[in-house]
Amino acid sequence: MADCQIGEAHDVNFSHGEGRFAASDAVLKNLIKNGQIAFQYASPSDLMPSMKPQHNPNGSLHAIEGITSICGRILGKMGHSERHQPFGQQNYPDFRAQPIIAAGIKAFK
Repeated sequence: MADCQIGEAHDVNFSHGEGRFAASDAVLKNLIKNGQIAFQYASPSDLMPSMKPQHNPNGSLHAIEGITSICGRILGKMGHSERHQPFGQQNYPDFRAQPIIAAGIKAFK
């Protein structure tokens, strides 16, 4: 995800209310140790991971929104970054798109 930087904030489209990230303590410990947590829900005011429903709409464990495989080539996430369309968020002027689809295409060219 070369087009995203650690600590960067993005807005992501959602169309679900159920389903959330869950894992045992052992799995979570390994994900953290291996650097596999790709995205977390965060408060826009301080960019800290948040369990508040307005920031973490499905109550995902440790505010985890996305994880990667150990090799980093497979990404699983809850939000629908692929649904962003140019000019699609006109009622949201500060929308910050997550460029992961374009980054993925670029990585595999």
